[in-house]
Amino acid sequence: MPDRMTKGSPRAWQRMLSGRRLDLLEPSPLDIEIADIAHGLARVARWNGQTRGLHAFSVAQHSVLVERLVSELNPRLTRQARLMALLHDAPEYVIGDLISPFKAAIGIDYKLLESRLQAAIHQRFSLSALVPAPLKALFKKADHLSAYYEATQLAGFEAAEARRLFGTPPKALATPRLAPLPTAEAEKQFLDHFNKLSV
Repeated sequence: MPDRMTKGSPRAWQRMLSGRRLDLLEPSPLDIEIADIAHGLARVARWNGQTRGLHAFSVAQHSVLVERLVSELNPRLTRQARLMALLHDAPEYVIGDLISPFKAAIGIDYKLLESRLQAAIHQRFSLSALVPAPLKALFKKADHLSAYYEATQLAGFEAAEARRLFGTPPKALATPRLAPLPTAEAEKQFLDHFNKLSV
């Protein structure tokens, strides 16, 4: 197989601030660092940046929120499962947070690219490359709940519209109060959360 990192080849890798070069088409767990993930996710805006406040609501903050919601929905989860929840959108540190309508419109197999990168990230942190179906369903539920709270508190959606798109949050859940953080704070929050779960 030709080396895509050689001179003259189309570039399919990205250099990270850690110095790693991550091949996007064949990502290696050896080229993945949590500092790069946290740094990137803290700078990727949810809702294409269409949120209230001085700062964007980042994917790093969203990831922490999803992990917290997952833990509330199932308090018996292992630390590994909670770490998977925190990393559920980790590929976006490289490929960005494309809104669902755009994912459907682009002409590449976006899901395959995303799933390869997700598997490499999981392997890097000693997690199962594939998320078991029950966990995947739980993460999706928490992701929708997060979207509801973000939509109504930050993105200008009326509650009825958000319920129609994302579902109704269970009354037993405490409603989070969302405030977009500066990137350095969002990055630190994500790293702190990761470090607590990976002990």
